[in-house]
Amino acid sequence: MASLAEPKPAREADAFSPSHWSERISPEALEHIPGDAGLPIIGNTFRMLADPHGYARYMAETYGPVYKSRAFGMWNVMLIGADANELLLFDRDKIFSSEQGWGPVLDNLFPRGLMLMDFDHHRADRRALSIAFKPEPMRHYAGSLNRGIAETVKHWGGSEMRFYPAIKQLTLDLAAESFIGIPWGPEADHINRAFVDMVQASVAPIRRPLPFTAMKRGVDGRAFLVDYFTRETHRRRAEGGGQDMFSQFATATREDGGLLPVDEVVDHMNFLMMAAHDTITSSATSLVYLLAKHPAWQEKLRQEVVAVTGGPDASGNPRLLDYGDLGKLELTEMAFKEALRFIPPVPSLPRRALKSFEFGGYEIPAGTPCGINIHLVHHSEEHWPDPERFDPMRFTPDLVKERHKYAWVPFGGGAHMCLGLHFAYMQVKILMAQLLQRYSMEIEEGYEPKWQPWPIPKPRDGLK
Repeated sequence: MASLAEPKPAREADAFSPSHWSERISPEALEHIPGDAGLPIIGNTFRMLADPHGYARYMAETYGPVYKSRAFGMWNVMLIGADANELLLFDRDKIFSSEQGWGPVLDNLFPRGLMLMDFDHHRADRRALSIAFKPEPMRHYAGSLNRGIAETVKHWGGSEMRFYPAIKQLTLDLAAESFIGIPWGPEADHINRAFVDMVQASVAPIRRPLPFTAMKRGVDGRAFLVDYFTRETHRRRAEGGGQDMFSQFATATREDGGLLPVDEVVDHMNFLMMAAHDTITSSATSLVYLLAKHPAWQEKLRQEVVAVTGGPDASGNPRLLDYGDLGKLELTEMAFKEALRFIPPVPSLPRRALKSFEFGGYEIPAGTPCGINIHLVHHSEEHWPDPERFDPMRFTPDLVKERHKYAWVPFGGGAHMCLGLHFAYMQVKILMAQLLQRYSMEIEEGYEPKWQPWPIPKPRDGLK
């Protein structure tokens, strides 16, 4: 896709300046933008759900890098390309609201999480929460991840398995220990069940908590976790925090030295658990699938892991990956980055324009729900020659330097860059160190799992 001219800044005066995501912009305000209203009432909802990537590709090829579409009862304007990614993510003019963009999907279940904050409030809380990702707590998490992954992975071999449900359960269990600081067991299972219910409710078609619906289970799960994390925040503040992530959040302070309000700690913890376990489950599954499909690359990573760890010990048990050696797994990191390009765990990102702006030759008014399509840009031939080929060498320093900075954005960018991205790299490297020292990962010849592409990709059959 052709690079677009530098976008013009937002205008200060606008006829419609929304204060909440539920305030709708009129269709007349978007008449000048090309696009498709779809069918009466339902719009393009089912067409989009049936094949999100194919639909986005068709719309971009038909209407260009700026187009509108009506789905889920509202109009949305998509901005396609690396320049669009930069405009929306870097957001130098503070045009876009993340809170109002994510609100329709997450407001009932994960309100006031870090991703749903804007501007100064977001900056202050992000700075306070960043203490949980400093070297000392990260070293503690590495120890927990090493022990938990090693103990679980040793039981995986010997026969055909479905990888996705196995890694999903492992990431939930790891989150209980590393994030909350509680041992695996009944309490962790109850917490994990509540999180699973909340995540499923976030994409449920029925958006009200009616009896026996996914939304009702999700709202009930949130109530349980709010009560649990509220009690635990008070207890950990009284007794002194530990090294787990929740204790770090509970005792985090803002620039003025004051503790975060308890309800904000609770909301941040709820959101972090959701964001961390589902995205890492998706991306680890993508990497394992691609390495099984490309055994030559799998062997290159295995050799790197053995060179760094020393390989299995005299008893045949894989050695643990030291925290100080994480940076030495350069090829493993490049392969993970290529997996994130191939199947980004968050295929698209929503925002809402708080001020009008110009992009791609179109004036987009304040109040417009906007979005970028990460998956489409990650598969654009403009930035990725032969984009359907798996090639970790795309991420050598020289090639990264030559490429548009916003052509690869699996962790977002700008002020909302994923706070836990280094934790994600660490968890995947420790997982690969255990898997590659112990097993060969294989799939049957010709096997191509069908992926559920949205909202977070996963193989429909669990990945055999």
